[in-house]
Amino acid sequence: MRSGFSAALILVMALGLLMPIMAQNLTPVRVSPQATVIQRIGLTDITINYHRPSVRDREVWGALVPYGMSPGVSFGSGDEFPWRAGANENTTITFTHDVTISGKELKAGTYGLHMIPAEGEWTIIFSNDNASWGSFFYNPANDAARVKTLPVKAGHQEWLLYGFEDITSNSVVAFLHWEKLKIPFRIEMDAQEIRLASMRKELTNIPAFGWRGPLQAANYCLQNNINHVEALGWVERSIANTQNVNNLSVKAGLLDQMRRTAEANNVRNDAYEFANRTGVEADMNMVGYMYLQANNTDRAIEIFKKNVKAHPDAWNVYDSLGEGYHRKGDMKKAIKNYQTALQKAPANQKNRIEGILERLQG
Repeated sequence: MRSGFSAALILVMALGLLMPIMAQNLTPVRVSPQATVIQRIGLTDITINYHRPSVRDREVWGALVPYGMSPGVSFGSGDEFPWRAGANENTTITFTHDVTISGKELKAGTYGLHMIPAEGEWTIIFSNDNASWGSFFYNPANDAARVKTLPVKAGHQEWLLYGFEDITSNSVVAFLHWEKLKIPFRIEMDAQEIRLASMRKELTNIPAFGWRGPLQAANYCLQNNINHVEALGWVERSIANTQNVNNLSVKAGLLDQMRRTAEANNVRNDAYEFANRTGVEADMNMVGYMYLQANNTDRAIEIFKKNVKAHPDAWNVYDSLGEGYHRKGDMKKAIKNYQTALQKAPANQKNRIEGILERLQG
């Protein structure tokens, strides 16, 4: 009797150990595979995570994907719902910074992406609910934004595809392409303000302790002709840390953009004195370009000539002097100096100089 009980106990224990093992399923291979596409605009990353159904000779628009809202189903909320804009779980779109889509502002974050197809204008829905299965539990109360768009006819795309096109410095067109339709929507962001906010944050950390970080922030403002007062403070921090021709050049440029010309000329004079002291070819060359950019061509030529005299074996001094004479309109002297530069230049510069000479001589 005990022997039979022990055998039964062992069998129950064995089955108890096997049950959890048997309950573990193998990873499925989905008919509509998962995909992710990412695009960076400035410092903003846009990520679309989705699953890719295929056409498989089916009629898609108005059939497989019905126009308008779909009627509720028993395994969902029971309410009508939009298309999930893909397959399987929620299609999601993530923005690392605030964006604008068709005038609608969306905060940084992850949104469920749904669409209401139509024979004409489509509706694209960005939902605060990003963790549902498909659109079966869609609730309009969770809408963060709705925008309208017109589909565009396109070549056949067998597997549903998301992508990006028409990229600019502060916008991009995202699109869904499936069968012979492309559904676009433009995403815009204030790339300059995002960059400024990022630099302000970085300049409270390690980059703030050297001269390069504040200079890079100031130079960004100079190149984009923005935020001059704060940029001037940044470049002055750089100069206070380590004065050099680079930060003096940026300061002069900012003052020019602020129409403080007399102060800009004083900074250029400071840069000239600095380059005189260092005797470095590159320093004096940059000072020459500071005057060239300020449209003081005669002064630039004087400085380039001084650099030629100090560094007669350097190719770049003749290249710069040639550019100065070209700006002045003296083609004969420009060609002569470019020819000397060509003779002395390294291989990776010869094609560029030959091209300049060809244009000048032509």
